[in-house]
Formats: sequence, structure tokens, C-alpha cells
Amino acid sequence: MRLAFSTLGVPTMPVDEVLRLASENDYHGVELRASAEGPVHTGLPAAERAHIAEQFGKAGIDVLTVAAYAKVAAPGDDGPVLEEIDAALQLAADLGASFVRVFPGGGDQPAEEADALAARRLAAAAESADRLGVRVLLETHDSHRAGVDVARVLGLVGHRATGAIWDVMHTWLAGEQPSVTYAALAPYLGYVQVKDIASAADPTPLPLGAGVLPLAETVEVLSRADWDGWLCWEYEKRWYEAAADLPGLLGPAREHLTRLLSESA
Repeated sequence: MRLAFSTLGVPTMPVDEVLRLASENDYHGVELRASAEGPVHTGLPAAERAHIAEQFGKAGIDVLTVAAYAKVAAPGDDGPVLEEIDAALQLAADLGASFVRVFPGGGDQPAEEADALAARRLAAAAESADRLGVRVLLETHDSHRAGVDVARVLGLVGHRATGAIWDVMHTWLAGEQPSVTYAALAPYLGYVQVKDIASAADPTPLPLGAGVLPLAETVEVLSRADWDGWLCWEYEKRWYEAAADLPGLLGPAREHLTRLLSESA
């Protein structure tokens, strides 16, 4: 498996500094948060996109994902949601990213209605994604927290340009065992987001291995299935001011994941 980290932990850090951290700590890729407050967003002109892609290429680091915030199951018109996804897809293609991350965002709608809405929008976005050589990945999150929830939607879509991100915190909060999550998402799985927290009541991000999330079990399930994809550490410092800064945690996190992978081999 290959290791990446998300810039959610360093949301305003310049790209060259992100790449320095990735190189110095032996990460293979980076999940780029697409937000106007940071250096990577859909408003970037072509020259800046080309420069960022060149920086990653020279460093030998992959742009794993453009982490967008479109909510495919949110009530309302399809147009704005699809426009947001299309913009993220074009940015991903320009940067050489493999994936675009989207959220469910179904709110309190009945599950069947939210599923149908998400599936319709993902099917529409899949055509552009396929043309650009990028996959749209629906994250286990909010209204579709469990793997079985996301799998229901993707089963309705049935397109190779769509898939899933398994966020281990949200599936754990849903009460879903890693073996059940993997069985549901295996046909669709793009990559796995790892993190750690103190408890269900306190989601403040912790260094990997310092919390309660089933990271060892997750890695064991993936290893037993010979899954050879990406593990991406998402450290949500952006919303937790008291959390430790990410840079000093990157090396120990990589060591922890490497140890889990070795123990599960």
C-alpha cells in the first residue's frame, strides 16, 4: 500500500512546503484540499495549475486527490452541484490527480430519496470524469456514514468513473466493523482515509495510534484481501485549534502505518 497525507492539516501552507514535508517524511502522495483559503482551488489560472503539476512531478510525489466539497445528495437543483464537481474534475485533470472527493450531504431526507439524488448527480458527473481520466469518489460521511450506505448509491450509478473513499472514523461512528465496510466497498474502493480520535464524543484529531479508531483491524482486513491501494492520513487540524501541528507528526504517523502494514503482512 502507498501512503499519503491530506493538506487539511496544513490548509494554508504553500505547495513547496507541502512537498518538502512529503519528501522528508517518505510519503508517496498528497490529498490536496480545494479551498479558496489555500494555495489550490478551482479559481487557479492555467499557468499556476501547470506550475503546481510540475512541482509535484519534479518532487516525485503524486497528487492523489482534489478534495472538493460538493454534496451530491443535498436538496436543491442539480446544476450548481454538477458545476462544482466539473470545476474540481478539471482542476484534478490539470494537476494530474487520480480522484475528486465529494460528500453525500443528504441531511434528513429519506434514504431512498437521498440515494436517488446522489446517484443521478454522480452518473451525470461520471461522463466528464471518464473523459478527463479522473474518478469521482463519494466519501463515507454525514448522511451516508457507513460503507453500506455509500455502496447503495454507487450500485445505482454503475459507472467505472465513480467510487468510494472509506473514512475509517465515520464507518466506526456508524457502528460498522472494518470487515463489513470492506465487503461493501471493495468493488468501488478508491482509497482509505485513516485518522485517530479520543472517543465518539471527542473527535479532536490525535496522532495515529493514540486514539480509539480500529486502524490495525482496518489494515489487517485490507492486507488479507491483498488490497494494494492508498492509505491517506487526514488530520483535521483545520477545525481544531488546540490540536498539535501536523508537520512534527508526519514522521511518527508514517512509522505507525508502516508498522501496521508489516504486522499484517
